[in-house]
Amino acid sequence: MCGDKMSKSYIIFSALYLPHLGGVERYTYNLAKKLTEKGEKVSIVTSKIDNLPEFEVIDGIDVYRLDAISLMGGRFPILKPIGNKKLIKDLKANLVIVNTRLYFHSWYGAKFAKKIGAKCITIDHSTDHMTLNNALLDFVGRKYEHFITRRIKHFCKDFYGVSQACNEWLKHFKINATSTVYNAVNIEDFTPILENPVTDFKAKYNLTANDIAVTYTGRLVKEKGILKLIEAIKLCKEKKDNIYLFIAGDGELSDEVKLLANKHIIPLGRLNYEEIISLLSKTDIFCLPTDYPEGFPTSVLEAVVCKCYCITTTAGGSKELIINDDYGVILKENTPEEIAKQILYATDNKELAKSATELAYKRLEENFTWDIVSEKVRLLAKD
Repeated sequence: MCGDKMSKSYIIFSALYLPHLGGVERYTYNLAKKLTEKGEKVSIVTSKIDNLPEFEVIDGIDVYRLDAISLMGGRFPILKPIGNKKLIKDLKANLVIVNTRLYFHSWYGAKFAKKIGAKCITIDHSTDHMTLNNALLDFVGRKYEHFITRRIKHFCKDFYGVSQACNEWLKHFKINATSTVYNAVNIEDFTPILENPVTDFKAKYNLTANDIAVTYTGRLVKEKGILKLIEAIKLCKEKKDNIYLFIAGDGELSDEVKLLANKHIIPLGRLNYEEIISLLSKTDIFCLPTDYPEGFPTSVLEAVVCKCYCITTTAGGSKELIINDDYGVILKENTPEEIAKQILYATDNKELAKSATELAYKRLEENFTWDIVSEKVRLLAKD
């Protein structure tokens, strides 16, 4: 395939991949799927954890899994020094893509690219150091991140962020990013679900046409702001009794969120993709009050496609889509009081909110689709 002038070959190194769920995993899948649809050859090299096969083909994409030790509940796999790396010894590519800097797997991917003489790019998905809410562990984590980034820089010189915010963060590691390879969505994937939702969540929970559905989708962790949002809904209820919060996701705060459930706060647990889009299709206001070091939250992109009015923060790339108040809200202060204020403002100004959803949708359509992003990657493979 490498010698075919009409097509190129790509290898994407992603430490975690489907069926493990997360933003990077979905980014890897969507990019690989779109490249494959355009006639390109894509192989994904990921970690073999649980009882997954060493090799399989998923949606026309070759998936290779290298033996790894699973740490941190499966969130941090480490490649085994002696494993099945011979599995990929014959792979060739025009372009090797290393997805994130944070893993030994990423380091190995950059080294592999140099070994086979392929162009290599590293795509970054973060905008700050990760935190484990422990001073000692966070100190060790920061040291590790600088260490692994230096190792990757030795083999890979071209870095791209999934947002401009990521590129700004890369300067912390003395890296001047080349450009962006934005996070994105396939708008066409939403259409059949939007036309025929698998569940009408408003009807299921007896909401009327006059009731306002606020939705949060994502992991239930403190840094994502779910507890602030719940407190904001309580403040909203003091002024209006028709505002309801749907919470889709699971995580370390799942039990605490369930204890806070009532008529107006509705935890749904973990939903599949079709259910999430169905929920967003019935949502008036999407809110992600995150302080997490986001790259570019997929949840915000999905909400914009579903024409939800978006309230979020400066964390990550959301502000590159919600560029001013005409497009939605980027919170100036991420507090329950400010979140409640903006939710109430949107409910009192429905025409302005509707206009904002249309402007945000148009901006997404022109900048943040996988058709656009995959074409940029294809050009990189031709350099």
